[in-house]
Amino acid sequence: MTMHSIPLRRFLVSAVALLALAGCNRKAPAPKLPPQTVSVITLHPQAVTIHTSLPGRTDAFEIAQVRPQVTGVIQKRLFTEGADVKAGQQLYQIDPSRYQAAYDTARGQLAEAEAAEVTARAKLERYRSLVKAHAVSSQEYDDALAAEKQAQGQILSAKGQVESAEVNLGYTKMYAPISGRISRTLITVGALVTANQTDNTAIVTRLDPIYVDVNLPAITLLRLKREMAQGRIERQPNGEVPVTLTLEDGSTYEHVGRMALSEVNVDTSTASVVVRAIMPNPDKMLLPGMYVHAQLEEGSDPNSLLVPQQAVSHNTHGDAQVWVIKPDDTAELRQIQIGQAVGDNWLVTGGLKDGERVVTVGVQKVKPGAKVKPEEATTPPAASSPDATSQNKGQ
Repeated sequence: MTMHSIPLRRFLVSAVALLALAGCNRKAPAPKLPPQTVSVITLHPQAVTIHTSLPGRTDAFEIAQVRPQVTGVIQKRLFTEGADVKAGQQLYQIDPSRYQAAYDTARGQLAEAEAAEVTARAKLERYRSLVKAHAVSSQEYDDALAAEKQAQGQILSAKGQVESAEVNLGYTKMYAPISGRISRTLITVGALVTANQTDNTAIVTRLDPIYVDVNLPAITLLRLKREMAQGRIERQPNGEVPVTLTLEDGSTYEHVGRMALSEVNVDTSTASVVVRAIMPNPDKMLLPGMYVHAQLEEGSDPNSLLVPQQAVSHNTHGDAQVWVIKPDDTAELRQIQIGQAVGDNWLVTGGLKDGERVVTVGVQKVKPGAKVKPEEATTPPAASSPDATSQNKGQ
């Protein structure tokens, strides 16, 4: 071995060592991960009965304040407090003595006027034949004619006095103006009442049927009108809107009512329209002033798209969004528009269409544009019942 080959050999050994060291530091390429498995549902149109749930208050169908129309002392109370009374049933008896006397006096004055008219009429008949024979003057005949007419006027005046006295005598009996349930009495026997007093003696309230007044947001009213105009909502065959109630204790009221009317003006302070429903109340369970929730059955939307609530999230602006799986199995985060809650689902009003796939389980595994392995969920979204109850939600 020559002196020149020793450095060359050392150089080759060093190069081999460096290459070996570099080979040790080089990592093997990471294995490619398989697509993440997610559960999806495929959207298809379905018929959904749309309800709007709104808070409301009950109000009396009819209410009458019982007040005296003549002055006098209460002699009798002829009803049981809190009981049902019929229209025309006597409630109180006011002392009728003075009004009976006035009535009798008026009858007597009428009898006198009728007697005077008989005399005046007889005298006029005699003078009618005598004036033709010139046995009496024309002036005497005219006086007899005037006297007879005056007697007729006195009869009419006396009849008016009799009728007035009879009306006042009738007012001593206070009757129930309507059928309903009467309140506690606010006066007792022996109390003095006066004509046209402002204080009630009792109040009669008709409880069957009963009104329910709710405030419908103007934006909801616009939505309903728009959807009906587009044919998305089919009204009931008879044109009525059924109404059901949920009571304050959470129970469902057993009777079904109907919407009677809605105001034509929007309340500027609340941006709502008052909607009034009529509810049957045969058991008198509902009382005026009770707080209830009214479900207005708006109609049926035959082409609704429902998406599970668990699939919907919201961005920082509050907009609803879902993960949509495209035909190539890649994920897309899409903003959608939702309406009412129908069971465990949202009613989709925009952003999705028939046949699209939405991720329901595994949304935390999904990234925009990432490929996934979709598996169809076993239970598609559906209303919880044929008449699914929905809550009114702001958009």
